[in-house]
Amino acid sequence: MKLKTISFVLLLLLLTTLNCVAQDQDKNNSQKTPSEYGALLARVQGGDLSIDFQKLRLTWMDSPERNTAKETTDEEKAMYAALKAKDYKKAIDRADVVITNEFVNMDAHFIEYIAYEQLHEGKKSEFHKAVFDGLLKSILQSGDGKSTQTAYVVISTHEEYVVLNVYGLLPGKQSLVNDNGHAYDLLEAKDAKTNQTAKIYFNVDIPFKHYLQ
Repeated sequence: MKLKTISFVLLLLLLTTLNCVAQDQDKNNSQKTPSEYGALLARVQGGDLSIDFQKLRLTWMDSPERNTAKETTDEEKAMYAALKAKDYKKAIDRADVVITNEFVNMDAHFIEYIAYEQLHEGKKSEFHKAVFDGLLKSILQSGDGKSTQTAYVVISTHEEYVVLNVYGLLPGKQSLVNDNGHAYDLLEAKDAKTNQTAKIYFNVDIPFKHYLQ
């Protein structure tokens, strides 16, 4: 083989190798870079309660962490059963599984807040209460629920029932409303104390987007 041909082949091999290395480095760097949700999650897990909890909830829906999370329906049932039975350690253990897979699950944080309080572990109880409050406020501050224009923005239908429960409202008739290209759940709820009925609107664009994919 002529010298020029050998040189050309070596150069081609070198360029191919360098390109592969560059691609591997880019892949490794992208794997090391956390998602927006992951970055917020790391902050709050480190004790930073000043994060934007609404952004935490919203970015969770499009995050790679959500795509790899496991189903925790059984653990959610178990944590409630354990709390009811006053088995607080088991309640925490089951709630931990839920939180590991879905940190924005308000029920799991509420369970741990109560369970740790009963076990006299104040700091842990306060942390989970603060996270619960932060997640809840991020919903309540998104609107007032009185109209489609001021509907509460939720990422799941379950969040609707958390809001009702906080306000002491019993869920009743539910209907879907479409307005200006947006989807809303209209819930007719009854005040447990006064027996009065209230209509509350929830913007469900986000859950619709993900559950219809």
